[in-house]
Amino acid sequence: MPHADVTASRTLEDLRRDETRRPGPGRAIETARSESVGFRPLYRQVYDTLLRRLADAVWQPGQMLPSEGQLAAELGVSQGTVRKALDALTADSLLVRRQGRGTFVAEHDDKQSVFRFFKLQPDAGGGGIPDSRVVSITEGTANGDERERLDLARTARVLRIERLRSVAGSLCVLETISLPTGLFPGIAQMPIPNTLYSLYATRFGITIATARERLKAILLPAREAALLETAAGAPALEIDRVAVDLEERPVEWRLSLCLTQQVHYLSVLR
Repeated sequence: MPHADVTASRTLEDLRRDETRRPGPGRAIETARSESVGFRPLYRQVYDTLLRRLADAVWQPGQMLPSEGQLAAELGVSQGTVRKALDALTADSLLVRRQGRGTFVAEHDDKQSVFRFFKLQPDAGGGGIPDSRVVSITEGTANGDERERLDLARTARVLRIERLRSVAGSLCVLETISLPTGLFPGIAQMPIPNTLYSLYATRFGITIATARERLKAILLPAREAALLETAAGAPALEIDRVAVDLEERPVEWRLSLCLTQQVHYLSVLR
């Protein structure tokens, strides 16, 4: 392990030495940030800077970023360093590269959101975008689970959206979505789209960066079973998901109860 630490340190020093030789008014970003973040590769410092701009909505969903050359000149780093940071943001699905056109802020359209966040697939194959129907929208004081998942104060208010979803025409999911009202003012009065993450980004400036899921096998309570048009006590898959924005704030808690007679949960590991 000591040998690995020495190697990492030398690599970073080499990168710093290369970059500090480059002229440019933005060179201070490298020296100032390197002191505060410790031994972090330069491209990760650029990554953090660009991520901060995404979180601050400097660039809107769908907007094209400045060229690699422009960003490199502004930040005082090489184009290779910028390219590596952009590649990492693209790998995290926060940016989209379009051949011959440039780099754009990712949009949470139906297709992208389904690919990234909706993991239920029909056993018969195919897939596509699930259909949704809102059952109820209510507001109230956050309960214990909501406070824990969303890191809320005891008196915080949440909006709860309950809806049913069908995959390939088969009713199979009951979702309860809890949102802090302070982050989503007025959302209860808006039409609830099939893909909520697009609405979060375009109307509230909140981009979902990652989601943490916990899966558990359960038996359905009577009310939930009735909504899913099955028998009380039927087996179901419970998916407990907390969605996190670019600032690493938990902004949505989604509890999904899934019937899996005709669908399965598909996760691709890389």
